[in-house]
Amino acid sequence: MKVTAGVDEVGRGSLIGPVYAAAVILNRSINIRLLKDSKLVAKDKRELLSNYIKKNSIWAVGKASVKEIDKINILQASLLAMKRAIKKLKKKPSHILIDGNKVPDLKNYNLKAVIKGDQKIPSISAASIIAKVSRDKFITTLARDNRGYGWDQNFGYGTKQHLKAIKKLGINKHHRKTFSPISKFKAHNI
Repeated sequence: MKVTAGVDEVGRGSLIGPVYAAAVILNRSINIRLLKDSKLVAKDKRELLSNYIKKNSIWAVGKASVKEIDKINILQASLLAMKRAIKKLKKKPSHILIDGNKVPDLKNYNLKAVIKGDQKIPSISAASIIAKVSRDKFITTLARDNRGYGWDQNFGYGTKQHLKAIKKLGINKHHRKTFSPISKFKAHNI
């Protein structure tokens, strides 16, 4: 029997925190009409959907740390997070569909990149929802201990509010030091 997993990552463009990926093998019973790209679903609905998907699938989350991102670059870190999510699945899929145009280096797996997969393939949509909800929860926790950056609203993306806060408060250990404009601030000792 063909077992397909969908994989997607979130947080690639953020200036802070780890990049997250999820791998999902959907049960046949799941209502795939509910599954959309996580960016197209409102936050409260996304959380409900994430719980629904978790109850009706085999799923796993992988991540790559800020240190890893700064060391190997964001693309390689995203692929590493995906690889970790795939390897954590309790069942080995026969086919893996990955959102985007690159696949992680994984031996003995049948991997295929699908551009805009999060909009076309339900299992990738499901992975994007689980990854986004997992990362958002983590960033919201970080926001409580790192007040003033507005991370509970901007999730570390380079919004005006976040950039203003960096100028005022400086960069901290959760910022990705190799990312522009963080790297520029670092050079100016802000």
